[in-house]
Amino acid sequence: MAEHTSSSITIEATPAEVMAVIADFGRYAEWTGEVKQAEVLETDEQGRATQVRLVLDAGAIKDDHVLAYEWPEPNVVKWSLVKSQMLRQIDGSYSLAPVAGGKHTEVTYRLTVDVKIPMLGMIKRKAEKVIIDRALDGLKKRVESGAAS
Repeated sequence: MAEHTSSSITIEATPAEVMAVIADFGRYAEWTGEVKQAEVLETDEQGRATQVRLVLDAGAIKDDHVLAYEWPEPNVVKWSLVKSQMLRQIDGSYSLAPVAGGKHTEVTYRLTVDVKIPMLGMIKRKAEKVIIDRALDGLKKRVESGAAS
């Protein structure tokens, strides 16, 4: 089983407000840091993205790839790799849990990345950690600034 990296952050907003920013792929380049371009390729009957093309520049990992998204619960989104130039695997998820009576949200980001080129596991985990930390920090700033609306 592949190793994964995960981290959590608390955001001063409701889970619905946080999920609205996570689901707005067209604006990812404005707050994620690593995502330079995002294009929704397919949506489900509820209008949620099910396939998204992302152009990623995360230092050690640069890629143009397509991810498949699943929305198994209102406060969970998961993704996995469809195709990539550089990646063999990318599986991730955001899980949102209400805290402070639902006024705040604990966001847990879990990520597993495997690249086609040889790379030490330690370097892959460091790249995952950088991606996660930047995404969580960017998400928190984006949601709390109110720029999502």
